[in-house]
Amino acid sequence: MRYVTLGRTGLQAARVSFGGIPIQRSDAANTRAVVDRLEEHGMNFIDTARGYTVSEAYLGAALEGRRDKFILATKSMARDKASMARDIDISLGGLRTDHIELYQIHNLPAKEVEQVFGPGGAYEALAEARAAGKIGHIGATAHNADVLKKLVEEHGDKLETVMFPFNIVETQGREVLDLARSRGIGTIAMKPLAGGNLDDWKLALRFIAASGVCDIIIPGMGSPEEVDRNAAVDLSAPLTPEEEAGCEAIRKELGGQFCRRCGYCAPCTVGIDIPGNFLMANYRRKYGLSDWAVSRYQSLAHHAGECVKCGVCESRCPYDLPIRTMLEKVAAEFGY
Repeated sequence: MRYVTLGRTGLQAARVSFGGIPIQRSDAANTRAVVDRLEEHGMNFIDTARGYTVSEAYLGAALEGRRDKFILATKSMARDKASMARDIDISLGGLRTDHIELYQIHNLPAKEVEQVFGPGGAYEALAEARAAGKIGHIGATAHNADVLKKLVEEHGDKLETVMFPFNIVETQGREVLDLARSRGIGTIAMKPLAGGNLDDWKLALRFIAASGVCDIIIPGMGSPEEVDRNAAVDLSAPLTPEEEAGCEAIRKELGGQFCRRCGYCAPCTVGIDIPGNFLMANYRRKYGLSDWAVSRYQSLAHHAGECVKCGVCESRCPYDLPIRTMLEKVAAEFGY
């Protein structure tokens, strides 16, 4: 496994490391098996979040007896000092540790940046926790390129890492990520498979490595087999002409409007599992699994046609997707 220095944190992190979103769909035994495989391959950077339901607790249990072999990163969507201080302590308890190497302000929208870094904001709690030895470094995550630019240009002296979606079909952060690196800020590529929309994980990881703007890549991994798969990818060679052509074909196929299954649109006011509805339509269109997709769609508790067009989901979507229109298309696809 190749290791890189994560910006001015000085942390030596595995080039391909662990994204913890899938753990919330797992159980304690499988989480331990995943961590076993991470240790075996030397994938030493583990990223999770307060919002990933049981993930911190499962990972904390799995890390007992080998905590010193891993760099722990987690994050909170708290925006004020008191809430962030509370979340830091909850994370320490869930992860069963007395320190967390990297704590990140999670999913910042533009309208909340000044609150976070202003008086009584979340950053104050992070700075105090760092001084107390509870955390080692402070980072932030965003989903919008303008927000990322604001973070790097206006608050880059306070942040040691930034995490941003970067993959074959989402390169809008390239210039700002490059700027961040030039300023000593560590860069972390989230959603390397575009929220599960990219099937060729090898090409996806190689594309990010070849871009030169991301220090580490954190694909979500929910099984030991996925760890093996990602650990085997050679990131050292440049992309071949055939791979470049493959990337371009993927861009043409997916376009810009697709669900990354991040879940930030939830909860729907009428209970629709919005990413789940999109996923079933994608299976039907993309993989030709019509009967299976129809059956799975029928089993969903609520369907796209039930959308009341309130727009609450769109106000939460970090990618500004026209969710209501997209749900209409799903309803037309399945007939309800």
